[in-house]
Amino acid sequence: MPSSVDLASAYADSGVAEVLDQLDRELIGLAPVKTRIREIAALLLVDQARQQLELPSTAPSLHMSFTGHPGTGKTTVAQRMSQILHRLGYLRKGHVVTATRDDLVGQYVGHTAPKTKEMLKRAQGGVLFIDEAYYLYKPDNERDFGAEAIEILLQEMETRRSDVVVIFAGYKDRMEMFYNSNPGLSSRVAHHLDFPDYSDSELMAIAGLLLKAQHYQFSPEANEAFTTYITLRRELPFFANARSIRNAIDRARLRQANRLFARMDEVLTREDLITIEAADIRASRVFDGQVEGHDHHPLVRTG
Repeated sequence: MPSSVDLASAYADSGVAEVLDQLDRELIGLAPVKTRIREIAALLLVDQARQQLELPSTAPSLHMSFTGHPGTGKTTVAQRMSQILHRLGYLRKGHVVTATRDDLVGQYVGHTAPKTKEMLKRAQGGVLFIDEAYYLYKPDNERDFGAEAIEILLQEMETRRSDVVVIFAGYKDRMEMFYNSNPGLSSRVAHHLDFPDYSDSELMAIAGLLLKAQHYQFSPEANEAFTTYITLRRELPFFANARSIRNAIDRARLRQANRLFARMDEVLTREDLITIEAADIRASRVFDGQVEGHDHHPLVRTG
């Protein structure tokens, strides 16, 4: 039996650093979330080191809760967390299966169990990411089958701890009520990560990343207009952080394309094709105090 372990070597060999670096590149901000992910990775590495030295160790619980507003990166973090668990040997595959209430809860007696078990089966070896998980619990409806889905999840979370990790996600206040409704559920979720809203400057940085990835750029005037857009959009309903920014960029590209199409008799330069102008931003209804496009949806997903 070895008398010592080399954590640095184990960390390097695992490939976890590569996933953490990718997370840093993909997501602006979220410092507390990224810190917590690194802490969980450190816990698991130390757990493996203890096993190598044959020290008594209880298998760490890996089920998690991600809370926060829409568009704060929860789905992306779930994907990277699954990769980390796979690289450290805690999950066989490291894939993510996303589910909502409709995927788990049936509409008649005998329908819920097979639906829930099918989703768990699909997630075996990876992560089952349950978005807007609080919709599983409907205390005002005695004939609702959501409670049955929760009970099956609780059983599988305990008996299949080494084969599937469940991540519950949704708005923080509703998730707290959800956990309070079922102490057994709360006790099985070891890691609670709260995803903060992005600041205006972080949203502007996200816009920059999106533009760069798609080979576009803002003119100086468009940059100023989009700064104003962010301030105005945040005050309107259904604001979805990074998702709202992505939608706004998509609509600006659409307006730019139509503006250029109207100039089809002219010779267009590379600069013309890649530059979004202030007019492409200011044509948004947000400047008139209205939500536009597919942001205007009360059921916007929370990932």
